Amino acid sequence: MAAIFEATCTAPVNIAVVKYWGKRDTSLILPTNSSLSVTLSQDQLHSKTSIRASADFSSDRLWLNGIEESIEKNKRLVACLRETRALRATLEAENSALPRLAALKIHICSENNFPTAAGLASSASGYACLVYTLSKLFELPLNASDLSVVARQGSGSACRSLFGGFVAWEMGEKADGSDSRAVQIAPETHWPDLQAMICVVSDEKKGTSSTEGMQLTVKTSALLQHRIKDVVPKRMDDMIAAIHAKDFPKFAELTMQDSNQFHAVCLDTYPPIFYMNDISRAIIRIITEYNKDGVKAAYTFDAGPNAVIYAPKENMAEIYSILSHYFPGAAFDDSLNLVKENPEKVAA
Repeated sequence: MAAIFEATCTAPVNIAVVKYWGKRDTSLILPTNSSLSVTLSQDQLHSKTSIRASADFSSDRLWLNGIEESIEKNKRLVACLRETRALRATLEAENSALPRLAALKIHICSENNFPTAAGLASSASGYACLVYTLSKLFELPLNASDLSVVARQGSGSACRSLFGGFVAWEMGEKADGSDSRAVQIAPETHWPDLQAMICVVSDEKKGTSSTEGMQLTVKTSALLQHRIKDVVPKRMDDMIAAIHAKDFPKFAELTMQDSNQFHAVCLDTYPPIFYMNDISRAIIRIITEYNKDGVKAAYTFDAGPNAVIYAPKENMAEIYSILSHYFPGAAFDDSLNLVKENPEKVAA
């Protein structure tokens, strides 16, 4: 029996407060604008990936949430495997003493502990976890920003899940994408008072995938072009300043404005794309009313109906109470404390 090499890691979900929507290069996944996100605690939301490599394996295989999936049909996954194997092969060429892992077939087992395709950034944590686990398996001497360039080729938002804390994905300008990478704006310890609540409105798969939706938007939305040129550059600067200053009212207003514009862009797409539903819009009205006498909470929605509500810790109990009143049949759990962890290797 041949030796088995293995690694297991987890990676967190990130929720963008300045949204990424649209690609300037679909094969390399290069965005039309920069974006910024908050990385959530892995205690409640994470992807977990185990990878084994062995000479006994006859082919690459993948299991996602217990169901075997085709690797060959997934061009993005193939790209991540190709990139990390090439990096490992370079190391082996430079050091003949290293085990020849680059040529081995691998088995990948990945699972999420949250709905996979309902707007909770499952592809981001999933591909970040895949690339991070491959880097541990192949012992690649890369930092998180370098790995983010590889993870980006699996899912754009995945590059931001390689860091904890507050993370910017810089769009870059180079055609090869080498400068389109994630950087940490502030660490996970920067703003411990900030918490998040996840409102799972639906765990059903969305009708229009993010990949399909954003390219339709690029082709048809005039509002997107205004957003790219006139809105996002200043909003990124303002958001970074608000985070550094821990200015919650400013952070909240920018977050809600960007969420609103993102969904306006989806409506400006032809045919229009609807990610929110009536419950989503009810949550917006509730938070808007709650903020009537001062900004105490922020909502944001990615490409799905589920809400993420940011608020200072002292406001969370009141927000729970209000949502419980309006949604008496809902099941509630503890709010997510934003520990904002990095991906991590799980000890064997």
